[in-house]
Amino acid sequence: MLKPVVLLFFSNLFMTFAWYGHLKNLNSKPLFLVIVISWGIAFFEYVLQVPANRLGFVHYSLGQLKIMQEVITMIVFAGFAVLYMKQPLKLDFLWASLCMVGAVYFMFRGGLPQNG
Repeated sequence: MLKPVVLLFFSNLFMTFAWYGHLKNLNSKPLFLVIVISWGIAFFEYVLQVPANRLGFVHYSLGQLKIMQEVITMIVFAGFAVLYMKQPLKLDFLWASLCMVGAVYFMFRGGLPQNG
């Protein structure tokens, strides 16, 4: 059951760089070039994301997979913002994280589905 989580984590690394990485180093490049580069990076996100969801759906409900994806996205994004983009770590990250904890609670409070 851990394999989908690991795949989701790495897929989010690729997607975060595809969406936001260009803001640091490619601002002076033509937009079309940046879009093509981002698509190339996003390809690897899909190579990991699709198997993660397929493997995960055996153990998790669709809603559980989605909220897991969102939590992982926020964790990856927070690390990316602070470590790569050198943005300050604000208290807003904590408040957003607490909201996500509530979402996780509601999606998982019934336990895991018995479909596999």
